[in-house]
Amino acid sequence: MTYTFDWVDAFANTPFGGNGCVVVHGAADLTIDQRLALVRETSLAECAYMVGSDIADFGVRYYLADKEIPMAGHPTIATVASLLDRGLIELQDGHADFTLEVGAGVMPINVDGDQITMTQMAPVFGRKFDASDIADIYGLDANEIVGSPQVVSTGTPFCIAVVKDKIALKRAKMNVRKLHEFRAASETSRADLMEPFLVTLGGETSNGDTFSRLLLAPPSLPEDPFTGSATGCMAAYLWRHGFIKNQSFVAEQGHWLGRPGQAKVEVLGPADAITGVKVGGQGYVLMRGKLAI
Repeated sequence: MTYTFDWVDAFANTPFGGNGCVVVHGAADLTIDQRLALVRETSLAECAYMVGSDIADFGVRYYLADKEIPMAGHPTIATVASLLDRGLIELQDGHADFTLEVGAGVMPINVDGDQITMTQMAPVFGRKFDASDIADIYGLDANEIVGSPQVVSTGTPFCIAVVKDKIALKRAKMNVRKLHEFRAASETSRADLMEPFLVTLGGETSNGDTFSRLLLAPPSLPEDPFTGSATGCMAAYLWRHGFIKNQSFVAEQGHWLGRPGQAKVEVLGPADAITGVKVGGQGYVLMRGKLAI
């Protein structure tokens, strides 16, 4: 069988920036094993598979190298960029509003010129951890984690941890054994909690307001260039706990990997009653082709 695909660099408007994602069209009959195998074959963090939907305008599912992920940000940007490139979204004066069904549910999508914006779900705030629990995974001191790390989900759960500065953030290195020990002690697993998302205030460029890193354990690649789902969780955490004064800001990630990415973020609602998070960026279609399986 052959399937058409696009390789899209998400949260970037130039080649080789942001986070790459392969978007496979007409993929409903691909098996789970085939979907996982393609992620491993590409050496990307995730791939997206268009599967159709009975409840939204488009349906897509996202996969890591070892499992499905219910909601993912950069594959969402990549999917919409692919649909736009193929002329499958009707634009009115460069604008469109439609819905996209992902594993976590239905997301509203807005296109305005070259900007693609998803509205992630209202955040669910979960368990808090001691700063030392998270610092130990990365070889940091507990005082280099500000506040209490907390699990937040806008579709996919991440533990958000604020690092005091970029010097400490750059020094962070994942100890996979410590990560497994943390998961065992906290009775969590990768199935219900992704690796911690580290963020510091202040961008890597003058345009940015935050800078983040997501270090990953095998079988994923060592570090994710840009993480749109975690960015939504991070924004909700920062707004809820008073780390930011403005609900709208620019998030940056990936610059230290040579893959700079940027997202425009807006937290919706008051800090104690957040109704959703808008995360927007651009996508660049780098390759188009056919997949033979």
